Amino acid sequence: MASSVGINGYSAVTRVLFCGHYWPASTIYTKEYLQKYPFIQVDEVGLEHVPDVIQNYHICVVKNKCIDSDIIAKATKMKIIMQYGVGLEEGNECCCHSEGLGPSSWRNNIRENNTYPGVWSHRHGNCQETKTIWSENSCYKKKLVIKYSVLCADLDGLVDKKGGPEDMYELAREADIVITCMTLNNESVGIVNHKFLSTLKKGSYLINIARGRLLDYTAVFNHLESGHLGGLGIDVAWTEPFDPEDPILKFPNVIITPHIAGITEYSYRTMAKVVGDVALKLHAGEPFNEIEFVN
Repeated sequence: MASSVGINGYSAVTRVLFCGHYWPASTIYTKEYLQKYPFIQVDEVGLEHVPDVIQNYHICVVKNKCIDSDIIAKATKMKIIMQYGVGLEEGNECCCHSEGLGPSSWRNNIRENNTYPGVWSHRHGNCQETKTIWSENSCYKKKLVIKYSVLCADLDGLVDKKGGPEDMYELAREADIVITCMTLNNESVGIVNHKFLSTLKKGSYLINIARGRLLDYTAVFNHLESGHLGGLGIDVAWTEPFDPEDPILKFPNVIITPHIAGITEYSYRTMAKVVGDVALKLHAGEPFNEIEFVN
């Protein structure tokens, strides 16, 4: 159950803080979604001012602001810390737990061109799925292997085969395209290594939209150079900013984008709705049914 901020003595207004002036659409769309609810106040402050004002807010949307123990200790009214997008790297889970806060995040599940907001935490187990798809540029079927670091649910109609980490190499042998969508941690660093890439069929494609260090750089380079890997698409890099003269970018079958794969108006408005609905439920003291707490 959520605490009712509107009637519990904190204030008559539930206040939402966005940390940082970048990605302004996140704040703009959230304000638009909540414009009919004057009892929800949405503010955006520069990163340098967050420690000075966080004590006045009930919800914090961190974006890329690192919320450490010192800042959390000042958040005396805070009920939930959210991240606008995917991942929980910017919120210290242990500190949140000690302060009784619930950090959360979400991802968008795509089903037949519709986006359903949901929330995931990195405590969920790994799973992998394969989906037979039609390639837009060919007349034959390809298999797509999707690697998640989150709990997969309600996806039976979207996939042909599911498996766990122990099935990784079996699924890789069937794949024409591999997409990594995993959390980066001590266990997943370099998980796409020489052994994994060698398991793929010659000419398979690798796409990374999660974290750069999931891929073993040397292994990827060598498999591109040998021609075993048919192509590489990366929305994230091993280091940021990434050297534009890096040798891996010299291959004609490598495409890199600046970590913007999930930045669309539709996804931002969907995430704004999640933030807005959480604020409304918190204000009313209603249970949250669209988010899962990390602790």
